[in-house]
Formats: sequence, structure tokens, C-alpha cells
Amino acid sequence: MRSLCSLLSYMLFFIVLSSCQEKQQKEVTPWGTEIGGDSVSSNEVYDLSDIVNNGEIITLTLSGPETYYDYRGRGMGLQYLICEKFAQSLGVSLRVEVCKDTAEMVSRLKKGDADIIAFQLPTSTKGVAFAGVNDKSKKTSWAVQQKNSELAEALNKWFKPTIIAEVRELEDFYLSTRSIKRHVYSPMLNRSGGVISRYDKYFQQYAPLARWDWRLMAAQCYQESTFDPQARSWVGASGLMQIMPSTAQHLGLPQSQIFDPENNIAAAAKYIKELDGHFRDIPASERVYFVLASYNGGHFHVRDAMALAKKHGRNANRWSEVQEFVLKLSNPAYYNDPVVRYGYMRGNETVDYVSRINARWGQYCGVARGGFIGSPVGPERSRRGNRWQI
Repeated sequence: MRSLCSLLSYMLFFIVLSSCQEKQQKEVTPWGTEIGGDSVSSNEVYDLSDIVNNGEIITLTLSGPETYYDYRGRGMGLQYLICEKFAQSLGVSLRVEVCKDTAEMVSRLKKGDADIIAFQLPTSTKGVAFAGVNDKSKKTSWAVQQKNSELAEALNKWFKPTIIAEVRELEDFYLSTRSIKRHVYSPMLNRSGGVISRYDKYFQQYAPLARWDWRLMAAQCYQESTFDPQARSWVGASGLMQIMPSTAQHLGLPQSQIFDPENNIAAAAKYIKELDGHFRDIPASERVYFVLASYNGGHFHVRDAMALAKKHGRNANRWSEVQEFVLKLSNPAYYNDPVVRYGYMRGNETVDYVSRINARWGQYCGVARGGFIGSPVGPERSRRGNRWQI
């Protein structure tokens, strides 16, 4: 009898427990909407206080010179830089997500995937609220979620038209040589003695790691820092070979040693070898140019240019043909092409970088002591005076 009572008690307990769980899972709001006990309504707005508490604001934009692009590991573009300034005013970090078109941006904003569209949308666009940076003459503006009045109000209160001119001036500074703190040394320490720089022994020691002629590495170093071991750019690129902090960390170079000439050159050689590995499909006689371009503009952008070259029936393994498409990656018709994965780049800077190093390398080969190490020079080269022509 006692066991039967116990069994009935247990059954009654489980029935009550199940009923409570079901009630919790199907709680009905005053508006008749069933929600789970721990669920959040999909219509809930992630407002300004949530952004500040979370410490991050997410922005959607498109790739382009006026919107967003990667520049030596750093985000650039007018709209992005203005948004970054707004994020700093809130004391939060900024995360940017690049979309393929305006339809994707609007759709993702409505879903709550991001907080701001940092792009000049037509103000006729439905389903969003317009706030912040705007161009009244063109009837365009940034946008936030329709119900996010708190964020919209903060943007409108913060934004002043003068900010646009301030950020443009700042961007021009960033992209100029004025943003690099360095002492300009002579490109040849002792021409008659065949000495390029006081760091020649390090170039000779570490260039074999990259299978490069040491004089090529010296030519690259002069382009990067003019042989100033204390050179530093606004993005944090440091030392003789202008190594970025993130790259230094990746290579195992402590920040305390980043300005040390030998450690900086050794790390650069290691990085060049790594970049070389990204282009093993390129003949050795051509690969050096692809590696140089990658050191300056990123190997992912170089791969985009190669994809464009192939699409247009050109030889994607020859720099003389690929560089044309590196230049075209600053043109919307090309950086928006479906085969391009990483968008806009300042291709003219990268092509000029490779050309200048190539010319100086030829000059150094005519006067500097020592033979080729690793021999990246192929049969396609011809010597004209002191210059090697591609």
C-alpha cells in the first residue's frame, strides 16, 4: 500500500513539473505572442546602451575608396574613418562588415545583424531610419534600425558637417610620406667601396632564408625606411623593414625588439619566405615581384588581380600582365567583379613600390659587392645600363 502511494506521489510530481515547464516555454505576452522562458523577441532593438555595455559597434558598408578598404592591415575610407571617430566618442571598438550591395546592407540591418549602415543610402530607402552623416544635396544618409531612436539621436547630436573635412585631411595625411617618422639616409653608404648600408651584413646573413639576392632585400629596405632603424608609420609599421605589430606577433618578434636592426631584418626575411610560399605556383623568375607586391598591398589583393588577369585572357603568372589588374583594382568595374574577393585596393601605390625597388635593385647590382644568393633572377630579364628591365 505504502509503495502504491509512493508511486502515485511520484507520478503527480512529474505531471506538475511538466505542466510548469510547458507553461514556462509557452508564456503568452499581453499582445498574444507566445515566447519561450529564456528567449528574446526578434523585434527587440539593440540600442545605444547595449552597444556601450557590449563595447563594440558593428557597421555595414561596401568596399571602395570613399567607404572602406584595407590599407596595410588598417581600415581606411572616408565613411569608415568617420564611423571610427563616432565609435571612439562612445568609447567602444568598431567592427566593419563589407556587403556586396546596398540590398544586402539594408536586409542585414533590418535583421539586427549590425547597428549602422556607414554608407550614403538614398533617403527614399524603405524600412530604415536615417541618421548621422548625410548629403542633403544628394538626398543620401547613413542609416540605423527603424526603432533605434536612441542611436539615431546620438548620431545626429554627434555629427557636424565639419567632421567630413577634418577626416579627409586626416586621411590625406595618413596616405602621405608625412605620416612616416624617419630620417632619410643616402641610398648608398659608400659607392666606390660597394657598400650599400651599415646593415649589409644582416641582409647577406638573412636573405638566403628568403632565397633572395641580399641586394634586393637592401633595395626593399630603402624603399620601406630609407635605412632608418627607428622609422615608424602612423599604422605602427616599425623599423628598417616597417614590420606591422600584428605581423611581428605572428612571426614571434617581441615588440621590445622590433626596432633592433638584426631582429627586424631577420623577421622580414622570415615573412618574405612565408609570402613566397603563397606563390609557389608562380615561376621563380617572376615570383619575386608577386612577393614584393604582397609585402606592400597584401597577397589576397594580388590574388584578386591574378584572378582578373586570368578572366580577361592574360597570363596570371607574369607580373608585367598582372600589374595592369592591380592598378584596375581601384576601379569599381573591377573591384566589384565577382572574381574579386577582397575589394578595392590602392593599386598604383603597390605597382610603384615594386617598380622602384626593381630599379634600385638594378642600381645596387651594378656597384655593390657580392654575388646573387638564391638567384631569383630569371632568363626573362635583360640588362640595360644599371637597370634590370622586366
